[in-house]
Amino acid sequence: MKKVITYGTFDLFHKGHYNIIKRAKALGDYLIVGVTSESYDIERGKLNVRDSLIKRIENVRRTGLADEIIIEEYQGQKVNDIIKYDIDVLVVGSDWRGKFDYLKNYCDVIYLERTKNISSTKLRSEGIIFNMGIVTDDIKDNDFVQESKYVSGVHVERVFSEDEKIAEDFCSQYELDSWWSDYDKFLSDVDIVYIKCRQSRRAKFIERAIEQGKYVISDAPVTLSSDKLRELFEKAKEHKVVLIERLTLVYLRAFNQLVWLVHSNLVGNIVSVKCAISQDDFEGGKSFNETVSSALCAVMKLLGKDCLEVNTNAVTDEQGKFVYDMITMKYKNALATIEIGTTVDVEDELVIIGSNGRVTIPNDWWNTGYFEANISGKEFLKRYSFNFEGNGFRYLLQELMIMIRDKRTECTRMFYEESVRLLEILEDINQI
Repeated sequence: MKKVITYGTFDLFHKGHYNIIKRAKALGDYLIVGVTSESYDIERGKLNVRDSLIKRIENVRRTGLADEIIIEEYQGQKVNDIIKYDIDVLVVGSDWRGKFDYLKNYCDVIYLERTKNISSTKLRSEGIIFNMGIVTDDIKDNDFVQESKYVSGVHVERVFSEDEKIAEDFCSQYELDSWWSDYDKFLSDVDIVYIKCRQSRRAKFIERAIEQGKYVISDAPVTLSSDKLRELFEKAKEHKVVLIERLTLVYLRAFNQLVWLVHSNLVGNIVSVKCAISQDDFEGGKSFNETVSSALCAVMKLLGKDCLEVNTNAVTDEQGKFVYDMITMKYKNALATIEIGTTVDVEDELVIIGSNGRVTIPNDWWNTGYFEANISGKEFLKRYSFNFEGNGFRYLLQELMIMIRDKRTECTRMFYEESVRLLEILEDINQI
């Protein structure tokens, strides 16, 4: 007897789930289906799961295809299950290609291509699954496709690029349903659009998407004009949709807890925020404006919008290429510094100095998972740690799904006025 096993959350059960179970069943004589538990979903960073474990198991049972259903409860269980049940074939989706190759020492591993066009099912018509598309001018996806798989109720299906070859290659690489070089046709079958093209083109695509009633996520800065940004936000309100900047820091539980604790006098009154970031190390080396936007976001969340004075001290090499900058922001009772370097050694960290101690987020602070508090008079560091998975994109998507559910037209993690003020400060920096 040839035994096959496959695993999944199987939340909001749809055609794609049924097909992978059906195809797994056809590969052997006896099929075991593992359904992830709530605790394991939390552990591995799966967000927004709607259905209970009992309902998800029942949906798998009702297919009539599973000979046995088990619960996947912990990391590494697959190895034990393969040995315990004498499995011949493990079946997983092709989006995990290569991740489970180590299990080939125990059984055959088969990666099945994903089922396309599931958003056209009854689930989408009921507003349960939302179809997403990507606007791009390169082959990178910023892990958006992979991160979306950890948020129930969303499904990336389409890609648009003005360059047909890029669109086609992107679609093939990430196994999407379709690619387009006609923007209106691309928009016709998406609910949410992620804009990740070069900065100078973003506003044009955002405005058109909003006019078509689409929710929009955009890399930051959306534009280099604060007036244009305000116009886009007003248009989003008018069309009852949301425009969200990809400043993932503000969606992380650890960072929000940090802001709350600091504002609750964890280390007394804040006198300094020091933010250091290596531009080349920041998500693969973004532009200056994109890099400094995340730093400005952190400073504003900690010290507020009322910056009195901004100064920049950019250093260039003999060819005039940017090398290093120290930006200072003067507040009424505090000072913020943002240190950015490219070819020089800058140690990534975020340090908050208060009248009664300091808080430190070492290394890649924009992916805040934990921070340390050194409080005056205490001989030990207090460490705060929170669950953080992926690159943070899934937490932004989770918040967007909550906003759609609650029919909110403004993001409370980053208010529109905060975004506009951030861009005004960025305008000042670029003019100095």
